[in-house]
Amino acid sequence: MLVLIMLSACGAKKYEPVAINEEVDVCVICNMQVKDDAFATQLTTKDGKTYKFDDIGCMNEWKNKNGTENIGMDFVRDYNNKEWIEFSKASYVYDESLRTPMAYGVISFKDKTAAEAFVKEQGVGTVLAAGDLASHEWKQNTDSMNMDMQDGEGHMDGHMSEDQEGMNMDKETGK
Repeated sequence: MLVLIMLSACGAKKYEPVAINEEVDVCVICNMQVKDDAFATQLTTKDGKTYKFDDIGCMNEWKNKNGTENIGMDFVRDYNNKEWIEFSKASYVYDESLRTPMAYGVISFKDKTAAEAFVKEQGVGTVLAAGDLASHEWKQNTDSMNMDMQDGEGHMDGHMSEDQEGMNMDKETGK
């Protein structure tokens, strides 16, 4: 009986996403504030350290620099309801015109149906699976970045204003 208890305690470790605290969380790649929004991503290493990112492109950059063998779990958020989803289970939409915090143009959805609906509603984008992102050409839309990174007074910000976010929303659904 004791052996069974010990073996069950050694089972697979369960990783859970942690809440975003806008007061203190900054992206470990670009050092911008991580907003508690649909673009926030995070990963937890096998030793329990959590890294947060303001854009999925920043998380990809971290993976390229640090490898993926020590990642316990990585999470993205559903664009429609901000629910945390395992990176590998999500579907993605890419279009260089999509405005994301660091202008990578990739947004995540809980499933392929939601991603396809977004593309149909917006009239732009390509649906990708998590596996497709490994060969995706991760580049920033510098034209979009230059617009997004200035607040109304010309200061560097790195995040979209509510007006800019609304440019990608369907007028009827507000998404």
